[in-house]
Amino acid sequence: MKKHIKILRKKLKSFDPKIKEECGVFGISNAKDASALTALGLHALQHRGQEGCGIVSFDGEKYYSEKRFGLVGDNFNKEKVLNNLKGNYAIGHNRYSTTGNNTLRNIQPFFADTNAGGIGVAHNGNLTNSISLRNKLVEEGAIFYTTSDTETIVQLIAKSKRPKTIDKIVDAIFQIQGGYALVMLTQTSLVGVRDPYGIRPLVIGKLGSSYVLASETCALDIIGAKFIREVENGEIILIKNNELTSIKPFPPKKVRPCVFEYIYFSRPDSLLDNKTAYEHRKNLGKELAKENDINADIVVPVPDSGNAAALGFSQKLKINFEHGLIRNHYVGRTFIEPSQKIRSLGVKLKLNANETTIKNKKIILIDDSLVRGTTSHKIVKMLYDAGASEVHVRIACPEIKYPDFYGVDTPTKKELLAANKSNDEIRDYIGAKSLKFLSIDGLYKAIGFEERNETYPQLTDHYFTGDYPVKPVDELGDSKITQLSLLSTASNN
Repeated sequence: MKKHIKILRKKLKSFDPKIKEECGVFGISNAKDASALTALGLHALQHRGQEGCGIVSFDGEKYYSEKRFGLVGDNFNKEKVLNNLKGNYAIGHNRYSTTGNNTLRNIQPFFADTNAGGIGVAHNGNLTNSISLRNKLVEEGAIFYTTSDTETIVQLIAKSKRPKTIDKIVDAIFQIQGGYALVMLTQTSLVGVRDPYGIRPLVIGKLGSSYVLASETCALDIIGAKFIREVENGEIILIKNNELTSIKPFPPKKVRPCVFEYIYFSRPDSLLDNKTAYEHRKNLGKELAKENDINADIVVPVPDSGNAAALGFSQKLKINFEHGLIRNHYVGRTFIEPSQKIRSLGVKLKLNANETTIKNKKIILIDDSLVRGTTSHKIVKMLYDAGASEVHVRIACPEIKYPDFYGVDTPTKKELLAANKSNDEIRDYIGAKSLKFLSIDGLYKAIGFEERNETYPQLTDHYFTGDYPVKPVDELGDSKITQLSLLSTASNN
């Protein structure tokens, strides 16, 4: 077995990581049209995952499952499909693959029969010790069907000897590490779990007497649910008979939510610390403006990710905000496209220079982040080709120098531009007249802190600092690895 695992690990070193957002999860208890409401919630969370979607429902006797490739609106838009998902309890999932490839067998929610009854599991995030756990389980005789780390959680729940399902869940989460938010459906309850640092988001809402769990508040808004609160870091939420019980099995830790929820991931209208992500992003732009040393004719955002920061920047310096780049909204974001070839093509497909607005203008170009630099290079060139006299690039977050292991599928360190080039080298690579990133201090001030607490940072900010709150146990040097499987990823079963 050990030899077999070693061979598979060697093969998996060739895995080509991509930048992707985490997934989106949703669950609702005791509600009429639970599956339709879940589909609406997933629709609101579509930005968090576009590879696949799924819903598992429960009618008090049986579970029902539908999983599909692609978008929610293309798959859960017909009465016939929703009628197959019977019951007043449902959970749903939008997928981006952070571990495991994009095959039908990896689309969530997962369902399993256990000695305590059926259980459905939807997972947003990534386990940093899933391979270690999986290897141990395989050696003990466990059989894995998928290549997703979520199945490791299901296996741990099923393996627990404790009689109650909630106790089995507690047993499982004590063994896993990483950044995660879980929504589970048992035969008696809806369960939500958030990792001990609160890296991945999960919120609680209420629709009449029904409780709702979701990755973001925008999923509550679409169904008319009232936002109650965030699930606390390390907290288990048990919803049974329309009553909510809070369980806190972990020793207390200081919460450290993912900084990229504020910068990019969350939908602009979702609440983060009682402010919308949009307001946080405007504040990022205002702090960036305080650090700016260039005057210009206009401020231009990279749409749509740079819109809010550019507006805040413009307002702070009283420089005209202009849509110098026009976006085609029917093309997916290059930040999360699956291949370099598509990313390169995608810039032309989705953006066009607004020539009469930018011609002969000195431009400050604002974006939320800079990762590989390929897209930035093409955008800067596009502006110059359209007649811009100068293009100065300003980035509303610090330099991304370290990969993520908690559910955001980033490039390895050797592929991150800022990890391998100086500021001047990056400036020359993208073709800009000047380049500046927001400072770490500016980032923390924008989000509402006086400064970064060096001893206990308020955010999970390893992208910029290399400070990982949870050790990435499964990582082998600079190479990313996925779950082990001998079944071809081309097999849609």
